[in-house]
Amino acid sequence: MNYKLTIAFDGASFSGWQFQKNAPTVQAVMTEAAQSFFTSPATVTGCSRTDSGVHADNYVCNVKTERTIPPDAVVRGMNTLLPDSVAVKGCECVPEDFHARYDCKSKEYHYKILNTNIPDPFLAHRAYKFGTKLDVDKMAEDAAYLVGTHDFASFMASGSKIVDTTRTVFNTSVERDGDLITFSISADGFLYNMVRIITGTLIDLNLGRAKHSMREIIEMRERSVAGFTAPPDGLYLFKVNY
Repeated sequence: MNYKLTIAFDGASFSGWQFQKNAPTVQAVMTEAAQSFFTSPATVTGCSRTDSGVHADNYVCNVKTERTIPPDAVVRGMNTLLPDSVAVKGCECVPEDFHARYDCKSKEYHYKILNTNIPDPFLAHRAYKFGTKLDVDKMAEDAAYLVGTHDFASFMASGSKIVDTTRTVFNTSVERDGDLITFSISADGFLYNMVRIITGTLIDLNLGRAKHSMREIIEMRERSVAGFTAPPDGLYLFKVNY
């Protein structure tokens, strides 16, 4: 059987999704819970890697196992075996060849900025606290230049081995709710640290710290001209489309 699971997790206590030696990961926790629940070997494949500290609202993974159990029972049973920081939100049976990563058509990420000098204990490690006042209208205007098919090499972490850096961004938005700013971006794929670097670039542009415009930064295709890499605390994988 092949099960498609939609899960949410608080990444603050994990070193990302993918298995690592001597470090807690979401994939390890999910695999342990799956093997215990199905009482048989089970492989868990995720839709993407996430960095240490990154969160997810609707992450998708598929679980392959020999056991056949109703999807609603999978949700209930898996949740009894998972820590409070991980939850299975939905389950469905999918064809044997369904692959959570390779069948993905697009993803949407959200980045949350707590735009105040006053700490919020409920958002600690769940939003990037940045005290200097930001203009969300300007951020939205700059982010709009990202929409379309571009070479996003300027927004890829240095040292990445990816050769094809062209991606298509479908839409972006920047909204404020009190002190909380949410930057949203959806695309057919993302480069390593792409959303975090774009967020840092939007902040630098907002404060007049960037030497080039967003349009110029995209066209130059050089990591050195883009902004800083925002911390992982504020990044959420919000939605995965198939």
